[in-house]
Amino acid sequence: MPDLEAKRTLVKSPPELWEELSEVERLARHLGAFGEIRITRLEPEHTVAWEGERASGTVSIEPSGWGTKVTLRAELQGVEPEPEPEPEPEPEPEPEPEPEPEPEPEPEPVAQDPPRLGFWARLFGRREVEPEPVAPPEREPEPEPEPPEPEPEPEPVSDASRAEDEARAVLDEALDTLGAAHHRPFSRG
Repeated sequence: MPDLEAKRTLVKSPPELWEELSEVERLARHLGAFGEIRITRLEPEHTVAWEGERASGTVSIEPSGWGTKVTLRAELQGVEPEPEPEPEPEPEPEPEPEPEPEPEPEPEPVAQDPPRLGFWARLFGRREVEPEPVAPPEREPEPEPEPPEPEPEPEPVSDASRAEDEARAVLDEALDTLGAAHHRPFSRG
């Protein structure tokens, strides 16, 4: 199974993060979803290797600009990836029907100008002149809509992908928790 990885730059000092991640009890608070956590290797103020019942991995800490870059890696145990299913052959597209010849459009009827009114008629108001009715052009029948293609059935979610999604969520939540302020600086009372 490929390694899962979550990275984030946190606005905390490396010693502060090292203190939180180098002790088993504190590390277990963040990664406890993987089972009982134990630390297998420590590289002071840089790397913590850990193992759990359902996963193992590392935590790396590196100073970075205005904060500390924290990388969590995990490899799930006991979950084997399912083999890739063979892609189904695409159905051959149906030949498109030959287009029917378009009928020539009929000439548009020419609208006649309304009769001209004299000076006095324009000055004292217009007479309403009803225009001659013009027949609307004939509409072509609309083609019948094609039936919609059936939506592909959603692929069943495998145990491996579900476990991978849950593990990724645990790593992201651990980084969120590590990056959160645990106290309110400059507060009174």
